[in-house]
Amino acid sequence: MISRRLLTSTQTLCMRVGNTPSKATASQSFSTRATSVGVGQSFWNENGNKFSCALAVTALASTATALTLCEKFQRDPMTKHAVQIEEPSSSVHAISPKVLSPPVEKLTEEEARLERAAMKAKKHAGGLKLFSGNGNMALSLEIAKILGINLGKATVGRFADGEVNCMIHENVRGKDVYIIQPTCPPVNDNIMELLLMISSLNRASARRITVVIPYYGYARQDRKMQARVPISAADVARLLESMGIDRVIAVDLHCGQIQGFFGPRVPVDNLDGGIVGIDHFGGKDLHNPVIVSPDAGGVYRAKKFKEGLAHKYDMEDIGLAMIIKQRARAGTVDQMDLVGDVNDCDCIIVDDMIDTAGTLCKAADVLKAKGARRVFAFASHGLLSGPGNDRIANSAMEEVVILNTIPSSPQREANETLVELSVAPLLAQTIFNVHAKKSISALFK
Repeated sequence: MISRRLLTSTQTLCMRVGNTPSKATASQSFSTRATSVGVGQSFWNENGNKFSCALAVTALASTATALTLCEKFQRDPMTKHAVQIEEPSSSVHAISPKVLSPPVEKLTEEEARLERAAMKAKKHAGGLKLFSGNGNMALSLEIAKILGINLGKATVGRFADGEVNCMIHENVRGKDVYIIQPTCPPVNDNIMELLLMISSLNRASARRITVVIPYYGYARQDRKMQARVPISAADVARLLESMGIDRVIAVDLHCGQIQGFFGPRVPVDNLDGGIVGIDHFGGKDLHNPVIVSPDAGGVYRAKKFKEGLAHKYDMEDIGLAMIIKQRARAGTVDQMDLVGDVNDCDCIIVDDMIDTAGTLCKAADVLKAKGARRVFAFASHGLLSGPGNDRIANSAMEEVVILNTIPSSPQREANETLVELSVAPLLAQTIFNVHAKKSISALFK
């Protein structure tokens, strides 16, 4: 509309250049103006788009110039002082704070400490956030220390009536969040904490949520052994998946098929805790070592432990044995038979968990009765429910090695037979590799 009015006015003015028309030529002037208006209308119909484009380009150029002037003097909210960038052209270039020259003024010791803390916080605020429930706070703090970051600020407590109170006190919008929470006893409380933390982070617009479960509860109920019983391991997996997780990192799942209980959009990394035990037993002076599986289902785990020990410490004469147990009911073993030779050998019983330690202590007695020289044991998860701690203290085993996937207790620390190793370096390296999009399988080669 503006271009059309300008065009008509310009053509009218052009016609008025020269002498003023007389009364005799009034009708002729009127017809000429009418003709000019008609010509202007046709001219606009042919070239109107060109004028509109020209005006649009002019308006955009003016807007871009104004925005450029504003951006050149904008303060960076993540730095201490404003940085003005002087460029000969109107373009704006970003400068990393790392390449800026040090400040001229000399900082005091306290100011320097605060400056280093601020730079460290800025370094790790770019995407990785680490949170923990109440399942194993000591392990979470150790992982955070290895990664060089702080645990995220969150409240995970209880209301007066016992309900879980969960609140996140940090901005997680667009961040990659890792939640460390084993579902160990009290199992149901820890699972509910984990579910509500996932819900809170999803509602806070976290970009990706990875749950790190050092111990996966309900893992032993992985199939129907009799009628009218649930498959609890699959039900817990569906609960976690329905809450909107993106990845699961676990340590020594009771059986490998639990990975298939999660859908294809939720990959599961089942870490082998045995590599931590390999380093421990590799430094011992073992005589004719034999790796023993306490049941048929753990033969693959014992074989991997044997291969890792042989590959890393050049032990070629490592044997493999298996104990076949017949259970009368859950937690009670009726009979045990040994498959293999353990006479005058140092035996290492390898399992994924120790619950009441009844099976483990009976297996040690069977090995001793068959002529074993020394008996050791390794398990990733030391539940030690009920009399488990006392049974291990009074057993025939030289040493029982577990990982800190489950929080320790004063009774465990007082048990001289029990040795606890840390799985934090393995989990920290796995979290770093996942976040940096590096291989995880390389950790176990």
